[in-house]
Amino acid sequence: MDSNFHTALAAHGAGLITHIGLVNGSGVEISGGGYARLPVTWAGAAGVRSLDDDMVFDIPAGETVAGWRGFTALTAGTNYGGAALTPASFTNAGTYTLLAASTNFTVQAG
Repeated sequence: MDSNFHTALAAHGAGLITHIGLVNGSGVEISGGGYARLPVTWAGAAGVRSLDDDMVFDIPAGETVAGWRGFTALTAGTNYGGAALTPASFTNAGTYTLLAASTNFTVQAG
């Protein structure tokens, strides 16, 4: 997981990161079709927090999902980084499920 993500959450708490987005192998956010960043809900007590649930994203045809990023807004906002994922290519439009339990989202929060 990106150290910027850890640092931001430690300094400002989990509420700083309001949306999760997906990026391709070049680190560029997916776009087009029905894709949109999704609002994140945090679970856990003060100290260690994780995503509350899996997140299902709409992915347009021709995209490759290769990572996730934490953002401060639905559009624009600050990108606090995230982590790489095993690349998944979409020949046709489909959905990508980001699994909360298996993508190392647990972070120290202030």
